[in-house]
Amino acid sequence: MSEFDKREESFENKFAHDEEVLFKVLAHANRMVGLWAAEKLGKTGAEAEAYAKALVERDVAAHDKSGVLGQIHKDFTAAGVAQSEHQIARHFEEFRAQAAKDVTR
Repeated sequence: MSEFDKREESFENKFAHDEEVLFKVLAHANRMVGLWAAEKLGKTGAEAEAYAKALVERDVAAHDKSGVLGQIHKDFTAAGVAQSEHQIARHFEEFRAQAAKDVTR
């Protein structure tokens, strides 16, 4: 294997590792924002866990952060929970930062 091939393989491995870490961070952040949203919606225990899990699964299927945040906003609006899209996004970013710390430890 040439030096170039080794270098290329190294970059590919790093890219795959970075994508795996990003996936784990986003899944963890979605779970945390889901649990936060569930609490705001008055859900507890297994019901809160199921709500958070559904959001994580939704993100994995769609791979679109705005879909999860949009679903939370829609659920909040239907339940009369006063949170703007901006406030939900701000909470998500806080959870994402915490998830990055948690996952990379």
